[in-house]
Amino acid sequence: MKDFSLIAKIISLYGINGFVRIQTYSDYPERFFRLDEVFVDFWDQKKKLFVEKVNNRGKFLILKFKNFNDEREAGIFLGRDLYVKENDLVKLPEGSYFIHDLINSKVIQGGNKIGIICDVIQPPANDVIVIEGKNKKEILIPLVLEFIEEFDPENKKLVLKENVVYDNED
Repeated sequence: MKDFSLIAKIISLYGINGFVRIQTYSDYPERFFRLDEVFVDFWDQKKKLFVEKVNNRGKFLILKFKNFNDEREAGIFLGRDLYVKENDLVKLPEGSYFIHDLINSKVIQGGNKIGIICDVIQPPANDVIVIEGKNKKEILIPLVLEFIEEFDPENKKLVLKENVVYDNED
């Protein structure tokens, strides 16, 4: 799994010509217009697909894969994640990270584990990390530098500053 990086999810079909609508996890949606190939996960195996066409449809992107020419054929991709090889990732500035770097990271505060990051929500203002805490309770914390003590993407560990307050329902 380390050789691949999650970049999007296929969320619906678009039209009748084999296009799929994607939810991008990238802050660089223009990257999709330069993609020649992506990988789709089928039962823990990555299958290579060639990108035939990419179109921008307002707030979302649509993709068409070579040799998948109608909604029936493209339907097998619904709900599947899209990946690229690690070496095809966009190069980020120092101190910036991909959402997939955050997902499944342990969240620590004051030496105590408060949960695991299970999602990142991207509303118009700040990104928000969704932490699955004790008893599967979701904790939402804005992803702002003032709240972060440190982030170690290699060890999947995010340390919150002591003064960050959240509703832990305990």
